[in-house]
Parts: sequence; C-alpha cells; structure tokens
Amino acid sequence: MAPPLARRTDSLVQSEIRAISKQVNDVGGINLGQGICDMPTPEPIRLAARQAIEANKSIYSNYAGIAALRESIARKSQSYNRIPLDSVEQIVVSAGSTGAFTAAALTLLNPGDEVVLFEPYYGYHRLILQTLGFGLRFAPLVRPGWAIQWKVLEDAITPATRAIVVTTPSNPSGKVWSRADLERLLSIADEHDLFVITDEIYEYMLYDGREHVSLASLPGAMDRTITISGFSKTFNMTGWRLGYAIAPAPIADKIGLMNDLLYICAPTPLQHGVAGAFDLPESYFSEMIEQYSAKRKLICQSLERSGFEFDWPEGAYYVLAGFEPLSRRRSGFDDDAQACQTLIADAGIGTVRGASFFNDPDDGRFLLRFCFAKELPILEEACQNLERAFAPTRVGT
Repeated sequence: MAPPLARRTDSLVQSEIRAISKQVNDVGGINLGQGICDMPTPEPIRLAARQAIEANKSIYSNYAGIAALRESIARKSQSYNRIPLDSVEQIVVSAGSTGAFTAAALTLLNPGDEVVLFEPYYGYHRLILQTLGFGLRFAPLVRPGWAIQWKVLEDAITPATRAIVVTTPSNPSGKVWSRADLERLLSIADEHDLFVITDEIYEYMLYDGREHVSLASLPGAMDRTITISGFSKTFNMTGWRLGYAIAPAPIADKIGLMNDLLYICAPTPLQHGVAGAFDLPESYFSEMIEQYSAKRKLICQSLERSGFEFDWPEGAYYVLAGFEPLSRRRSGFDDDAQACQTLIADAGIGTVRGASFFNDPDDGRFLLRFCFAKELPILEEACQNLERAFAPTRVGT
C-alpha cells in the first residue's frame, strides 16, 4: 500500500465546471459554464507565433519574459492603466494569470498569514490560497449592485491578515470597482499595512460607459499593489496560458524568481506571438466591446424572460443569475445543484453552480453563472432553448 498523500490534496476534486462541460457535451448541448472564449484568436497574434516557431525561438526565455513583450506590457500599462511604471523590471510574464497569482501569493505570504476574499469570489483564487495553506477571510458583497460592506471588510481583517484580493471587472458577478471604491480600499490597506492583489484580466470588457481603474494607478498605491492580468480573455487565447504581474521592482524580482522555480518561464514562441497583440488597432477593442455589449443584452433579456433575476453585469462576460422566482413556479429548481441539472436536461445548457463562488454554499443556493463569450449564432441558439424551456407562455400566443 502506498504512503498517504499530502493533506493539501484531500479537498482537491475535478473542477465542477469541467464535470458539467462533459455532461453538456454528452447531450450535444451548449456550454455556458466555462469561460473558454470560443471566438478565434486574432490572426496577427497567430502569425507572430507561427513565425517564432519557424524561426526556432524555442529555448527558455528570461524567467520574467522576453524583452519585447515586457516592453509592450509596460507601454500598455502606462497608457491604458495609468500605472506609474519605471522599468520593465517591474513586470513578470507568467504561465497565465493563474501562474502570476500563485507566484505572487508564494512571494508575499508566510505560513499562518490570512487573505481576504470578496464574495462571490473567483474559485481558483480561493483554491490556490487554500491549497498553499494560507488562511482565508471573507467579505460578502450584497445585492443589488454587489455593494461593498465596508464594516464587514474591516471586521474580516485580523492581526494575521496580510493581503486583500480584488477582481475587477469581477468573475463571476460582473462588478466593476469604481475609483471611489478603490480609494477607500487603499485607505484601509494603508491603515492595516496590507498588500492588495488585483486581478484585472477582464479590464477591457466594460459596459454602459464604465471606466476601468487600476488600483496601482492611485497615488501611493503602487508600493503595496500587485497587478495581475493576461491575454486569454481579451484575445480569445485561453489555452496559450500567458499572463503577467506588475509590482514594485524588489517584489517583482522575487515573483520572477518564484516563477522560475514553478514554471521556468512562459512558453517562449507564444510570448513572441502575443507581442503581436500590441499592434492591433484601437478598433479591435471598440468592436470587441460592441460585440460583447450585444451578447450581454441578448442573454440578459433572455434570462429575464425566462424568469431569472439579477444585476446586469457591469463588466466581464458572465451573468450571475438568481432563479428563486423560478423555484416557486416549477420543479427542478430547489437549489443550484438541481437547477444546473435541470438546465442540462430541459434546455441543453451548461452553467456553473452558485455555490462555487461562496464560502457558505447556501449563499449560492439560488444562483447560476452563465458565460456569454460565445459565437453569436451559438449564443442565440442557447437563448432560444432557454426561453423555450422556461419562459412563461405569453397570453395570446
């Protein structure tokens, strides 16, 4: 008999998102669960990657990334994010934003340290921190609007707290943190001498004229902020696994060394490929927002007609929708697990259970997450299936 495994593996199971994806595939349905971006990667990026492969750019890069990519990230971060970068030494290219988050957590936190997560949270943030052995504290956001409860946040901070994690725009809620929100958060971080890790991978996906504000752009914030982003969502390249972290140079240096221990470096030819993303015209981003805005309207209106209730997302490409009204008028919606199976059986649609985003599963009991990062004809079909299955029959039809 083999010796026991590490205790950190005890709670590790197959991602529920992947399990649901398999069920949907088995019935030939449409997966609105996993945020996989099924649109094509822009050709200039694919071309640059092919050229790098043909040029045999296949050896290890610097553990912090190739110079051309880091320089492009620096220019973009200075202009778009208004982060006061001094040099590329403040940038580490990583194996996806998840890799950047893991390397940053290992760089900042000691055994026994605690991290505050806002609920609903991105599941991988929680699972990574939990698996690495760090303590977790939670600050629930409240509807409508997923508002911040500042007193609850203050109460969540203990002498062991070392960092706060902010995702803006948020997966799963679509909340976009305002400048005023971030200024108040910064004052709390200053008061308690905390790091703030910001996950900004959906930074270009904003609706109704909203502005993306990077915490590190605020006066005095750079010294305690680790900004994490990547290319997967903006450029439809989730499988390329390329992200980055921005931090003060001494911290970035340690994150880079941790990145070296974990992954050596991000894939070199793909780094050359994504460097081509910075040559895309501004119209790429405006057209992307126009397309996502139309898809957001399509799915939100369809969900409303089908009996769901929710706040329309301010950013990203998810809807965290409540189905408690549905549970009062038809069977199959007693909780999120049952509702997830009902949508597969009755509409051929995969979703993610609300419990995936809360410390107490009951807080997500009447919630499902829908992803609308799909090609338009597929999303239209999904919405038709939803309404056919769940929309009340209209009078006179």
